[in-house]
Amino acid sequence: MAVIGVDLGGTKVAAALYDQSGKMYSKEVKLLNGAEGDAVGHLVVDVINTLILRSPSISVEAIGVCVPGIVYSKKETVWAPNIPGWDNYPLKQRIIAGLNRPDLTVCIESDRTCYILGEVWKGAARGCENAIYLAVGTGIGAGILLDGRIIHGANDIVGATGWMALQYPYTEEYIPCGCFEYYASGNGIATQAHRALRCARNYTGVLSKKPIEEVTSHDVFAAYAEGDHIAIKVLDKAIDMWGMGTANLVSLFNPEKIIFGGGVFGPAAQFIPRIYDEACKWGQPISMQDVKFCASEVQGEAALFGAAYLAIRATNPIDVM
Repeated sequence: MAVIGVDLGGTKVAAALYDQSGKMYSKEVKLLNGAEGDAVGHLVVDVINTLILRSPSISVEAIGVCVPGIVYSKKETVWAPNIPGWDNYPLKQRIIAGLNRPDLTVCIESDRTCYILGEVWKGAARGCENAIYLAVGTGIGAGILLDGRIIHGANDIVGATGWMALQYPYTEEYIPCGCFEYYASGNGIATQAHRALRCARNYTGVLSKKPIEEVTSHDVFAAYAEGDHIAIKVLDKAIDMWGMGTANLVSLFNPEKIIFGGGVFGPAAQFIPRIYDEACKWGQPISMQDVKFCASEVQGEAALFGAAYLAIRATNPIDVM
């Protein structure tokens, strides 16, 4: 038996053909190149078809797809904010029709769900029944495994942790992305650096080498490594926020592990011990003693592994849902 895992992002679609053990037979990647609406659906179908035709002797029984947004399970449609025209897009129907394989099982989940499933199958959450994957990239989201089941919520929006309320008083600056993201996502780190740089007087540090609006979170991490005081201030604030946010998650869900992933962790993995120390100030003390904070073990591949595992479970149910 073989399955295909598909990782759809804002700029590309990647897919890989796996056996049940996780051995990869082949992989295909295509850029979106600004495609919108149904053109993106066509690219997804094309990538899947390419893998199927490349290995005609391998029988594909199921396809799992990771989508950067919300998957509405009741309507079988998806919302992906970075793909224009995907406010309520019928991706599952598009794949089944495009492949002309009504017998094929197609499963679609959010990126948050696929990240934690990837860690359950091949990464840091192996053997766990309670684990949380905190994805910190452009935004912040969490995939939550609770008592052996992935939780989704009434409208499939569980894990929108970017909207955690962690800083008083409320400001309208939180409206587009939420308080947690405003300070501690990749975009948030850049935003805080921009604010600090505009207020700085006689600043000649590392971050002054670029126009303020061009400074990115990557620049902030690089400046931090050189001891830049603005970068230190911005990242110290992010560490406080990551600590408070994860303390709330630990107190609410009592997980065995908090797994940090996404583009920011990466360079922020060095701060995990400090984040844990900060979380211990705020979190339920017994739960904090029992939880382990760690970095993703399948960084960059979590979505593909998770999508493939989703497909495997759909055809060979495993008690992890």
